[in-house]
Amino acid sequence: MKNYDTNVIWHKHLITRTERENKHGHPGILLWFTGVSGSGKSTLASYLEQALYQRSISTYLLDGDNVRYGLCKDLGFQDNERKENIRRIGEVAKLMLDAGLVVLTALISPYRSERQMVRNLFEKNQYIEVFVDTPLELCETRDPKGLYKKARDGKIKNFTGIDSFYEIPDSPEIHLDGKQDITLLINQLLQFLCNRGLITN
Repeated sequence: MKNYDTNVIWHKHLITRTERENKHGHPGILLWFTGVSGSGKSTLASYLEQALYQRSISTYLLDGDNVRYGLCKDLGFQDNERKENIRRIGEVAKLMLDAGLVVLTALISPYRSERQMVRNLFEKNQYIEVFVDTPLELCETRDPKGLYKKARDGKIKNFTGIDSFYEIPDSPEIHLDGKQDITLLINQLLQFLCNRGLITN
């Protein structure tokens, strides 16, 4: 399958990513939060975005559910559709990074191959994988959207953690213990970004 039509030619803009980053005062990066439903990835991404915003960092959060209202509303939850959902979000994140933004995504993204597919879109150190490692039992207890109950009742098929696999990341840049207090986890994330020189204290 072609990635593009032969008549489509990439247009180079007069303003470069480096110039956009200089205007923002920080590099563009992608923080890819992954974990099972209820692990806390959306909450952590939201609180981190708020903390970065308060530090005058230009951000945008792409939440897995939110993009299905528009960009990916034509996709279901079969494996091929979930892969396409992730591919589209990765491409959008790449454009946002080119704009010099710190992009955060919160998606289950259950398979290593699909996370690697997104990583391959970016230059070294632009993609930061954040694994929110929370026991399934705790996620089911939280069940903020009532999805686990529906899955256990057979109302949802191919639900990650129940009748569909989640492949734990081999070597994420950040590995968070989802049982810990959110304030502690946000501080860990901020410290990581400070150590990488992406933000200052």
